[in-house]
Amino acid sequence: MNPGFFGHQQHRNSYPCTPDSALTNQGSGLVKGPARGKRQRRSTWEGPSPTGVALGSQGLSPQQLRQQASLTVQRGDYAGAIALLSSLVSQNLASAIDYNNRGLMYFQSGEYEKALADYNYAIELDSQLSQAYNNRGNCYAALGLRVEATLDYDMAIDLNPFNVRALINQGITLREMEIYELAIENFEIALGLGQIEGHIFAERGRTYHVMGEWNAAIADYRRALEFLPESTASSPEVSTRLRSLVKNWIHELIGSSDTDPTS
Repeated sequence: MNPGFFGHQQHRNSYPCTPDSALTNQGSGLVKGPARGKRQRRSTWEGPSPTGVALGSQGLSPQQLRQQASLTVQRGDYAGAIALLSSLVSQNLASAIDYNNRGLMYFQSGEYEKALADYNYAIELDSQLSQAYNNRGNCYAALGLRVEATLDYDMAIDLNPFNVRALINQGITLREMEIYELAIENFEIALGLGQIEGHIFAERGRTYHVMGEWNAAIADYRRALEFLPESTASSPEVSTRLRSLVKNWIHELIGSSDTDPTS
């Protein structure tokens, strides 16, 4: 299986979040004030590339329908993606991947109960699908069920220790629960995986920020800016959004000025 990200995870989900969906998918996650705030978790869209191609009722193979759904997600048409994924589910009622992906689309649309139902069924079909636990954790977090969310992130990480999105999402949730030391530990483990360092430094910096460790926060924010791209036509939207957010966080600490926050 080859998970990918659409939109942005962000983020926080796994389809794609994010959403790089895982880094996906999903709102800027603006934080109000220097003390506390919520961040967008990254989801994962799971995008396998099957070679068997029995044609469906629409004359398209499951692989073609998944590709169309992926393109539809990139256009932000979640309702269209849900329709395509529902067609896939009707063709194969035992496809955990398609239930996971449709659950993510429901999540993106704010239909959390439908998302939760799809994630539950995906896990019932395939209890080893790490991405589904990550995504369900995001859904629980959105519903305010943080303990349940952390347990699902634990399961996602147990199944796949390299699931960097689950590590980040759990760190964000632990920060929201004010369990800061464990949140920092999560981000440090995630950094050891050598993936999406800009996002991890940003989230660890934000954790130091709310802890009142402002020097450590600024150091991490500046490291994050070294990895996060400037806004260009080819830059991932989630990364450029996060870069802007990190600059705002720096200005919360040192005040607005003409000084380049990366210096």
